[in-house]
Amino acid sequence: MSEETAVSERQANETKTIFGFWVYLMTDCVLFASLFATFAVLRNSTYGGPAGNELFSLPFVLIETLVLLTSSFTAGLGILAARSRDKQRVLLFFGLTMLLGIFFLTMEITEFHKLYLEGNSWRRSGFLSAFFTLVGTHGAHITSGLIWMAVMLVKVARSGLTSATVKRLTMLSLFWHFLDIIWIFIFTIVYLMGTAV
Repeated sequence: MSEETAVSERQANETKTIFGFWVYLMTDCVLFASLFATFAVLRNSTYGGPAGNELFSLPFVLIETLVLLTSSFTAGLGILAARSRDKQRVLLFFGLTMLLGIFFLTMEITEFHKLYLEGNSWRRSGFLSAFFTLVGTHGAHITSGLIWMAVMLVKVARSGLTSATVKRLTMLSLFWHFLDIIWIFIFTIVYLMGTAV
């Protein structure tokens, strides 16, 4: 096999991988679209219980949002460092991204725990079921992103920045930005519109 053929095959495989990842993100879009639609249908189904304007603390959620948006910025800086093959800056920026992601997830779990202790669990009403399912699914995605990030940080620390590692970091960054976009919709539809009622 000639060198030209090998390079061509490698590029074709990379294109397939990236295309497959975009297909995965689109299926996740469909999942979240269905959860948003369910929430929209059930948002007034409080069954005599509290609505969003009685439950949500906008300052708390705003801090949560700023933390996640900042983590998206540091992930972007991490990708720029990866493309320039700066291992130390990759570890720094993705390490910061991971810490911010953990902080965000802790805030989300704290909110869920507070609601549960107040007797406002997912079993109380259709509204709360839809809320916990939508926001909890986002939290599950954040958790998987944090696990992926931890694995990649270990890989970069041990093996450096190969082409395959940079490609994986790029896909991780895309996934993280996707979760930020979903959160902006959650912030707007669930929290802002929910407290405006």
